[in-house]
Amino acid sequence: MSVPGHPLDRMFNPKTVAIIGDKGPNYMWLRNNQPFKDQGGNLYSVQIDEKEIPGIEELGIENFTALTDIPEPVDYAVVAVPRHVSPYVMKDLIEAEVGGAAFFTSGFAETGEELGVSLQAQLTEMARGANFNVVGPNCMGLYLPRVGVRFNPDVPVADDGRVGFVSQSGTHSIMFSLVMGANGMHLSRCASFGNAIVLDISDYLEYLTEDPETDVIAMYVEGVKDGPRFVKALREATAHKPVVVWKGGQTDAGARATMSHTGSLASPHAVWQGIMRQCGAIATNSLDETVDAMKVLLHAKPSSGKRMALMAMTGGQSVSITDAFVGEGFEVGRLTDQSYEELSSFFNIIGGSYQNPLDMAGTVQGKREVLERILGILDADESVDALVMEQSAMFGARQWKDHPERVEDLVDTLAGHIERSAKPFLMVMHPAHEEAFVAEVRLKFAERGIPVFASFERAAAAAARALARGTRS
Repeated sequence: MSVPGHPLDRMFNPKTVAIIGDKGPNYMWLRNNQPFKDQGGNLYSVQIDEKEIPGIEELGIENFTALTDIPEPVDYAVVAVPRHVSPYVMKDLIEAEVGGAAFFTSGFAETGEELGVSLQAQLTEMARGANFNVVGPNCMGLYLPRVGVRFNPDVPVADDGRVGFVSQSGTHSIMFSLVMGANGMHLSRCASFGNAIVLDISDYLEYLTEDPETDVIAMYVEGVKDGPRFVKALREATAHKPVVVWKGGQTDAGARATMSHTGSLASPHAVWQGIMRQCGAIATNSLDETVDAMKVLLHAKPSSGKRMALMAMTGGQSVSITDAFVGEGFEVGRLTDQSYEELSSFFNIIGGSYQNPLDMAGTVQGKREVLERILGILDADESVDALVMEQSAMFGARQWKDHPERVEDLVDTLAGHIERSAKPFLMVMHPAHEEAFVAEVRLKFAERGIPVFASFERAAAAAARALARGTRS
């Protein structure tokens, strides 16, 4: 699906892609975008160096020595040439009426040196004079998972992504895409925009607000060039979709670093936080916080209530989970008398407790029907707005390795509960001593739409930020 008539729509929904200046031995950009060709897109190379052409043709990709010789209209181009060649490429892009181009090329104003500043000014003047869409320079460009346009060989090709990501940092755009995939979530579209000589963050934000394939928007921002326009675009976006903003350069030293990274001037921390509150955006401070917010927004049902029913597997964990959620402003209060009466009829109180928080390992003991009964009681409790459950890998990992069907059984139980319930449900699975194995197990839960976190603190912080804006129905 697309946003008909929008000036960015051609490059966000390309039928033809050109890679300009890619070189061996790796031919990174051509290889990255091979899935686009495999799915029926037209992928071409533009390279004038005769020594490079045989390697390009070995990849099964047709090469042209001039962009204007490509027989189809080019919707999106990636430019990977030395910076001094960039103005000549810009001239060809404009002449060929390409839909938009990402300049991977760096060495412009972010260097602070005279030649880089001058070349960036030249590119800016050429592009603006022709009303030409430029992503970057000094960026990774676009990642379009549905059609196989990629800026990295490891980011997934997927048609179920619901998150649009906009990033001033190329590395953060790749990391976010990879970590989201590792947590069972995919992107709809992603733009790494670097120095933003033409298209700035507001342009991408406005497009994603209209994009029917994007349900949630996330951004990594270092600085904003047009503050009033950004505030207006952000307000419009949050009126339609949850928007998460990860801000870089919040300390004095970090703000100085943004100048050498993308040439951006960061806003004072207090000013930025005020803008986020006024616009209704969700503010985060790191990659982990941003991904955690995505878990809640995509997989949890919305609730503005603060009353939590907490389930842990030991007494110590029940204390820690309570501290984490109360510390984020939630309430862990009494259940109704009816709930206590029902729980007391079968709960094992030797080494356990059916108070809130529940200490329930001795009661559940891996029995699906018992867990379903507990979940049903808490779900029906009118004093509970949301449920959080801990599943300890310290005790479970060995059993799960020996009996993998128990993982599937637990996944089925929790996924079924979430489908039946109108209340949000979150899960915490600390990796303990089994980091790699537990990451695989958590992915099984995530792929079934169960929001699962690595610690109580991360779950509580994500819930505090995002639970009211959950998009799951």
